[in-house]
Amino acid sequence: MKILLRALVTASIGLTLARAATPHAPAPHAQTLYTTTHPAMGTDFTLYLYASDPTVAATASEEVFDEIDRIEQLLSNYRDSSELSRINQNAATKPVTTDPEMLAFLQASEHWSRISDGAFDITVGRLMKSWGFFRHEGRIPTDAELSALRAVTGWQKVTLDPTNRTVSFTAPGIELDPGGIGKGFAVDAAVRILRADHITAALLSAGTSTLYALGAPPHKSGWRIVIPGPLPSKETLSTVILRDTSLSSADCSQKNFTLGGHLYCHIMDPQTMKPVEGRIQVSIINPSATASDALSNVIFVQSPEQSLATLRASAPGSHALIVSGTADHATCAAFQWQSPVNSAHCKL
Repeated sequence: MKILLRALVTASIGLTLARAATPHAPAPHAQTLYTTTHPAMGTDFTLYLYASDPTVAATASEEVFDEIDRIEQLLSNYRDSSELSRINQNAATKPVTTDPEMLAFLQASEHWSRISDGAFDITVGRLMKSWGFFRHEGRIPTDAELSALRAVTGWQKVTLDPTNRTVSFTAPGIELDPGGIGKGFAVDAAVRILRADHITAALLSAGTSTLYALGAPPHKSGWRIVIPGPLPSKETLSTVILRDTSLSSADCSQKNFTLGGHLYCHIMDPQTMKPVEGRIQVSIINPSATASDALSNVIFVQSPEQSLATLRASAPGSHALIVSGTADHATCAAFQWQSPVNSAHCKL
C-alpha cells in the first residue's frame, strides 16, 4: 500500500529491548537507542527510542504498543468485535451511539472527504471487497457490479451527530474501511503516549505507511529519512530531515494484482469506482500523522493540478512530492518540498 521508509540513525538500530545490556555500561544519563517491533493493523510497527535507562525504554515501548493494539480493536474491519464493525453492522438500521474517540476518527475522515470532494472516502469497504483487495484475491468486477456498488459508496451517506455522538448510514450495505487513515490515527495516539512518558527522541513507523519523528537523536537536528524511488529502482528519490512531524507515503507496490498483463492498484478512485491509474507514488509531510496518512491518499487519487490546489487551500503547512506517469517516463510535482529530488527518477 505504501512505499518503504528507511530510518537511518547513527546508533545501532539492531539493538532491541531484549538485548538492552551492552559490553560497557553507558555513562550516567547517556542516551541509548532501543528498537522494538510489534505486529498490528496488518503490518509491523517499529519504534526507535532513545532513553538513558532500559527500564524506561521498555515501559514506554510496552505502553505505545498497547495503545496501538487498542486503536486496532477500535478500527479493525477484520474483527467482528471492533467498534467500527459494530457501526458497519448497525448504522443503516438506527443511529449508533459511539465513544468520543471513534466520533473524532469519523469526523477526521469526513473532513478529508469534504475538502477533497470525495477523493478520500472511507465508505469504500464493499468496493475494496468487490475488487478482491480485502482478502488479497484480485478480481475485476463487472460494470453491473460497479453500478450497484454506487448505492453503497459515498461519504455523504454517513451522518454524524456530534451532540448525541451517533453515526448512521442513509443506505443499507455501506461498509467503512479505515485503510487510508487508520494507521496515521494510531501513530498520533501512540505519540501522545510517548510525550506523556517524557520521551524526547523517538521514531515510530507504521510499517511502510506512516511514521512520526519525535524530537531528534542526540546531537542531530532531526531524524534522517530516505524515500526510495519507484520500484524496481533501489535508488533514493529524496532524503528528508524530520523533527516533531510525520511523513506518509502511498504507492501500489505493497498491495496490487496483475490480470491480462495490467497492474491494478489497491488505491481506489471513488468517482470512477476503479483503481487509480497514472500515479506512481506520493509522499506527504504534515505535523499530524492522521492528516498525512489521509492526504497521501487524497493526493494519490487527485490529478497533480487538483492536488496542489487542495494543498494550498486545506493543508498549507504540508510538504508534498508527487510522482506520476510510468516508471519509464515519470514526472514530479512538488508542494513546498525542501529537499533535493533525484532527477534520475523524475523531472520537477
